[in-house]
Amino acid sequence: MKDLQHKIRSFTPVSDADMEFTLQFYKKESFPKGTFLLKPGQYIDKFYYVKEGCVSYFIEEDGIPQVMEFFTEGYFFTDLYAYIEEVPSLTYLEVLEDTVIYTISKKDVEKSFNHSHQLERFGRLSMQKAFINNFQRIHQIKNVSNQERYIQLLEKRPSLFQRVPQYLIASYLGLTPVGLSKIRKRLSKKKLP
Repeated sequence: MKDLQHKIRSFTPVSDADMEFTLQFYKKESFPKGTFLLKPGQYIDKFYYVKEGCVSYFIEEDGIPQVMEFFTEGYFFTDLYAYIEEVPSLTYLEVLEDTVIYTISKKDVEKSFNHSHQLERFGRLSMQKAFINNFQRIHQIKNVSNQERYIQLLEKRPSLFQRVPQYLIASYLGLTPVGLSKIRKRLSKKKLP
């Protein structure tokens, strides 16, 4: 759980006693590739932290996945809207490769926040980070060219291209698989002498 402790402390200093208090609530779980942690219509009362693996967060439109995010090592995640509002989800959380996750229930999150100001601060800052990431993602889809989005993803998260099917990468970038293929082809030609 050292990686989880480090991640929590990356948001704010937390005493050893408070860390021990909150870590007692996290449960380590393993999920095989293809497992759905969440489907539309289900309620979610868990927060997750990826120790190893990859999870896709998406909606479906006309039977086609529209990927909103990939959660890999070091990410906290949930369907934030359904979690906070306690309403049925509209989204999917699907395990894309064998994955190990630490889970904590909403009830236990609240116990941690009530126990310690620093743990509550961690919660607030991690939620703010999730909000900012969502805002940046929307801004990027609306204001950055297809090719630039591809280049930025390649620079920031290159391992996704080996771990995730190309059609899901295309969906995440707001492209069709053919559009992604054209960008890759165009960029590979530019690299030739």
